[in-house]
Amino acid sequence: MSETKVLAIAGSLNPDSVTKTVLDELAARLRAAETDVEVIDFHGTPLPLFDPKAAWGRPEYQALKPKVMAADVIVLGTPDYHGSVSSTLKNFLDHFWKEFAGKLFATVVASHEKGLTVHDQLRTVARQCYAWTLPYGISFVEKQDVAGGGILSEALDGRLDMMARDLRVYGALLASQRRADLAGEEPGMMAAHRK
Repeated sequence: MSETKVLAIAGSLNPDSVTKTVLDELAARLRAAETDVEVIDFHGTPLPLFDPKAAWGRPEYQALKPKVMAADVIVLGTPDYHGSVSSTLKNFLDHFWKEFAGKLFATVVASHEKGLTVHDQLRTVARQCYAWTLPYGISFVEKQDVAGGGILSEALDGRLDMMARDLRVYGALLASQRRADLAGEEPGMMAAHRK
């Protein structure tokens, strides 16, 4: 098992979510390459709506925080809702920010419109939290690329292979540098996160 830890967030509460189907397929490819990966599905374990006065004391947040802290790579999966991210994914993002610094983000969007604005919004979140992002995301169309719990299109199949490889390679590189920066004394964006 590689040292790189991947956390995939399914931003849909639909029990038949195609977003989760794609994240599960990506996770399977990562596991086949001996990468530690976990998919978080809020359908089974809801995260209460973010309340800045109560959120950090709630047991759901306390259970999720160590997983976010331990992750080197965070994959954000969401349906495209009116050209934006789902409320489920936004709620997850509202709970965290310092924990994202120096980590690699990747974006996966279910969309009939290519999901370009959604990918851009997620990259903006990553940038605001001092995280890195892959320079591309995966978009797919329900019933055309994914149906019946499986991948239908060769194009999506190839993109998933590419992302699984890039998450392993670039995730490991950035995680190594992040650890060195946290342990070091040089100035840089991670200096503010040293203990």
